[in-house]
Amino acid sequence: MSREQPRTLQDQVCVVTGATGGIGETTARGLAALGATVIAHGRDVEKGRLAVDRIVQATGNAGVRFVQADLSALAQVRRLAEELDRSLPRLDVLVLNAGTACAHRTVTADGYETTFAVNHLAPFLLTQLLRAKLERSSAARIVVVSSEAHRGTRLDFADLMLEKHYGLMRAYGRSKLANLLFTRALARRLAGTAQTCNALHPGVVRTGIFRDAPALLRGILSTIARPLLLSPEQGARTSLYLSTSRDVAGQSGGYYIRCKPAQPSAAALDEVAAERLWEVSAKLVGEPTS
Repeated sequence: MSREQPRTLQDQVCVVTGATGGIGETTARGLAALGATVIAHGRDVEKGRLAVDRIVQATGNAGVRFVQADLSALAQVRRLAEELDRSLPRLDVLVLNAGTACAHRTVTADGYETTFAVNHLAPFLLTQLLRAKLERSSAARIVVVSSEAHRGTRLDFADLMLEKHYGLMRAYGRSKLANLLFTRALARRLAGTAQTCNALHPGVVRTGIFRDAPALLRGILSTIARPLLLSPEQGARTSLYLSTSRDVAGQSGGYYIRCKPAQPSAAALDEVAAERLWEVSAKLVGEPTS
């Protein structure tokens, strides 16, 4: 973390997706502690209520509220965006943290592979729908939680939905690669504006994202690897750094690990793939390609 104190977030509005536990809740708590109005998103209403109660109790900031949406359904992503656009006076920080990892291939109500839909299409669409709101902020920040799991994989545009060869880590890794390509394409579109977009790897954190993994992987994570796993507080540090630090003011299109710039894979730097993914994603969610 930078030695410099993070900027105050008084009078600022922050949205964190996937904020009912783990890294997301910890990120929301950190933003609330700095005085921000925080909108904590989640899929489960009861978990959301409990998370907000914990955040308010820990920070003394009553300006925290919950919004519900199942990000596997594009209609609910649109409803969420409409609710945020209607109810928020401004939007200064958007942390795209929500994610999933499915042991077996499933498809959403829209017909898309679930991991790709939740981890990439949902944040892509939500950001697109909130761009006008973000533009009203003097210097809005978009923070994308990706992963080192993107390494060693490439997108197969002929099989984005993994109908041929599905595997949990293949699906997850490709969705995290999509996050990085999205970050680059969006940063290019934001060039010349006060808005920025950066991505990060939080580390391998003790969260429930791999709860549906095969028994062998779950066993490794819960026993052998557990002492090496980061706490949610450690995992949230880079999300908070990119959301708050003056060090990264005006910086866009980067990839960060442990609050420092990092080099992603060559596939994540592929500008042609980034633009192609943007165009394909826009068509899949029914939005303009601009």
